[in-house]
Amino acid sequence: MSEKTIFHVEDMSCGHCEKTIRQALIEALPNAAVDMDLTGQTVSVAGDAAMARAAIAGAGYTPVAARH
Repeated sequence: MSEKTIFHVEDMSCGHCEKTIRQALIEALPNAAVDMDLTGQTVSVAGDAAMARAAIAGAGYTPVAARH
């Protein structure tokens, strides 16, 4: 099982943002488990954290690793 990384994505503000980020993560990490909380502006990814961060940033958003 891959380690889960939680990103705070402050500029994820609507359903379109959520869909765009989810699609970017699916393309970059097809088998990764992705959970999103639009209200809390968090994205949780079980998979390669660096690739996930790059995918979110590549989609035009600003991922910041959340403290555990």
